[in-house]
Amino acid sequence: MKPCVYIIYSIQLDKFYIGETSDLNKRLEEHKNKFYENSYTSKASDWKLFLKIDCEITTQAIKVERHIKNMKSKIYIHNLKKYPEIADKLKEKYLY
Repeated sequence: MKPCVYIIYSIQLDKFYIGETSDLNKRLEEHKNKFYENSYTSKASDWKLFLKIDCEITTQAIKVERHIKNMKSKIYIHNLKKYPEIADKLKEKYLY
């Protein structure tokens, strides 16, 4: 499977979580089932997929994830969904 960056949202916490994986369905189930007991996402059980960004290679996904996390901005995350070309430019920037 191809890697992707995913952003999930919890209404309960009013927070986003950004991650990277090659198996999104499995990873989402782990978040919902509090698989990682002491993790950030174990604080809520209402996580929903907000956005998925498909990547070509794992290193690209890791760099895109890091870039989004470093922005530390809900507005930026909302703009990623509103303007898909932002994600396209990020993927281009971090392909190699």
